[in-house]
Amino acid sequence: MPAIHNGADDNASGTALVIELAREIAKDQAMQQFNYLFMTFSGEEKGLYGSNFFCKNPTIDLGKVSAMLNFDMVGRLDPEKNTLGINAVGTSPFWKEAMAGIQIDDMKVKTAESGVGPSDHTSFYLKDLPVLHFFSGTHSDYHKPSDDENLINYAGVDKIYRYVWALLGKMNENGEKLPFTN
Repeated sequence: MPAIHNGADDNASGTALVIELAREIAKDQAMQQFNYLFMTFSGEEKGLYGSNFFCKNPTIDLGKVSAMLNFDMVGRLDPEKNTLGINAVGTSPFWKEAMAGIQIDDMKVKTAESGVGPSDHTSFYLKDLPVLHFFSGTHSDYHKPSDDENLINYAGVDKIYRYVWALLGKMNENGEKLPFTN
């Protein structure tokens, strides 16, 4: 029987984080020395349709893009493991250096090097752009009607948000287009 799939984690959680970042950057004068483009994509599960289309038909000069940050499923940080996955840290030497100085509460960070993965950051990586993919982990409600709001770990989303905000601050301090590593 057909059922409503609210997708609270996949991917309302990422969309909410993008909206909150946009709201806070709009209020912060120091962060406004750079341009930010906030966008969300559809068709990821069908083959990265949205991000792939954008990268092949960009409405901006991708050569001026410093980095792409992808927030795909950031709503279910396991309170026991308390570990945020950050993929694609090998796509710029800046990432590891900047991330080394960020500690948010007791949250741990587990990284992976590759810029290729099953989410929208891959489309940008294939255009030689530094990327990061933030991910709080899989769960039994993935792509099921049970992926609902009551299961979101709001304190965990806040930790992830504060981590990203600190990383954006370091990018702001750096002030330069990030170098790409293939």
